[in-house]
Amino acid sequence: MTASPAGAPPTGPAFSTLPLADHVLANLQRLGYEHMTPIQAASLPLALAGKDLIAQAKTGSGKTAAFTLPLLANLNPRRFAVQALVLCPTRELAEQVSQEIRRLARAEDNVKVLTLCGGATMRPQLASLAHGAHVVVGTPGRILDHLGRESLVLEALNTLVLDEADRMLDMGFADDIAAIAERCPPSSQRQTLLFSATYPDDVAKLAARYLHEPQEVKLTERHDASRIRQRFYEVKESERLHAVGLLLNHFRPESTLAFCNTKQQCRDLVAVLQAEGIVALELHGDLEQRERDQVLVQFANRSCSVLVATDVAARGLDIARLDAVINVDITPDAQVHTHRVGRTGRAGESGQAFSLASMDEMGRVGRIDEMQGSESVWHPLAELEAASAGDAASGPLRPPMVTLQILGGRKEKIRKGDVLGALTKDLGLDAACIGKIDVNDFSTYVAVRHDVAEQALRGLNAGKVKGRSVKVRRL
Repeated sequence: MTASPAGAPPTGPAFSTLPLADHVLANLQRLGYEHMTPIQAASLPLALAGKDLIAQAKTGSGKTAAFTLPLLANLNPRRFAVQALVLCPTRELAEQVSQEIRRLARAEDNVKVLTLCGGATMRPQLASLAHGAHVVVGTPGRILDHLGRESLVLEALNTLVLDEADRMLDMGFADDIAAIAERCPPSSQRQTLLFSATYPDDVAKLAARYLHEPQEVKLTERHDASRIRQRFYEVKESERLHAVGLLLNHFRPESTLAFCNTKQQCRDLVAVLQAEGIVALELHGDLEQRERDQVLVQFANRSCSVLVATDVAARGLDIARLDAVINVDITPDAQVHTHRVGRTGRAGESGQAFSLASMDEMGRVGRIDEMQGSESVWHPLAELEAASAGDAASGPLRPPMVTLQILGGRKEKIRKGDVLGALTKDLGLDAACIGKIDVNDFSTYVAVRHDVAEQALRGLNAGKVKGRSVKVRRL
């Protein structure tokens, strides 16, 4: 969520109280930005006054607008040179940020935003850079690559944004960030905005090195207890993975993010859940970009019930309507627990958070209680087992949608409307049966309801999309 949507209770002062041009305010209103989120209210007056900023904020708090509005205020659209650079830890986050900057820049004259990330082919990026851009959003490795080739020049830069700085450091980008900062104008001649979900020592050192007399904005994260129901279960190590299946089949959340402390635990849990007939996918650092993209598409479009992830892999994801979070392992860092739990119960929705703890993890639970200022609510695992035994007829949890992959995307000029037309007009499917459609460069993913998946698959393979035959497979 980037701002309070229409109908939601105001979360802070109105955007109209900021020193923004009328055409910018009119665009914000069109986009549904009326009242500022806490991070926006705390950081925007400082950033718009030209101050360097250290802001503690997580994904989903509205931080993209908190750095985009100052970045756009610093831009001269008539000067066709890179004036702003946003560094992000992952391609997904970079693409989300670029999309949001484009929306917020609609009020300006023809502001060009480029995304430069690894995992994408170099030639189109070189061609786009040759045509020029005002704002570049990218991952540190690929930005450094372009600086080395001199395809990217930062002499005109006036705003540098480090988004999710803690995660970039976790991923080993410290040297890349240093090399990029050296190619930027000195810190006294640019504005630097640093956003980070946590503020460990290495982030403080990064800030001291690259920011000029920064202002600090730290918001203590508090979740609305009435919206997120937390339950703890004591488990033996041998029961832990089986307990996740019991939770899922008892509470039956449509969309669950399950956190494990290690990649191996992710793999083991996915194997256990799949054996029980639950559609579960894993997300961790060993996945290739293409696999990661497909996993995220399936989870976001509700054709996968459970995403099993490590903390590092799940950072940067902003999943709308997450029904439940399961802490399969208790994290040693109480602040990380708060971030995990805060991914559900957003935007006025209610959510559930379940935590499985062995005797060895009770010290960690104590630190969580201390940080949250309340005692954990414990339930016996036996109540789930009894309920599952009595409710066996309901069968394993199934996601409502199935994802179909069409081999063809933007490069073949396929648009969402083409796919929707092929499914509704040509195949006669009801539009209510069709979910999210994601068009990538070479592939298109469409979510269809379970009961029409086979009909859609056969029909698309036998028919045409945009006047040409396509190959389609079920993911």
